[in-house]
Parts: sequence; structure tokens; C-alpha cells
Amino acid sequence: MARRCEACERGPAVGHTRSHSNIATKVRRLINLQTKTIDGVKMKVCTRCIKTLSAKKAKAAA
Repeated sequence: MARRCEACERGPAVGHTRSHSNIATKVRRLINLQTKTIDGVKMKVCTRCIKTLSAKKAKAAA
């Protein structure tokens, strides 16, 4: 299960880059995956989930 967030199952996005002459070239936009230890388990998690999880922890602690 490569290039996929283990928390939210988000994967690469597919689109086109457009040249000056408007020729479409396919491109894969990969998500920013980081290896993090969450609750004692190593996971590949996207930075969006890391930000959300840290905000939830901060809210629960307050």
C-alpha cells in the first residue's frame, strides 16, 4: 500500500499540466507522507492528518 495515507486513505491526485500551447501532459501529484509513531504504531500519515491529530490532542488537553 504505497503512497497512501494510512489514517485517511488519501492517495495521489491525477491531473494535467498545460503547456503554453495548451498541450495536456498527465501528471501525478503525490501527497506529503511522513512516517510517524501514533499510539506506539509506526504509520505513513499525510501532513494534513498530522496537523489534525495534533489539534485534536491540544483541544483534548485543554
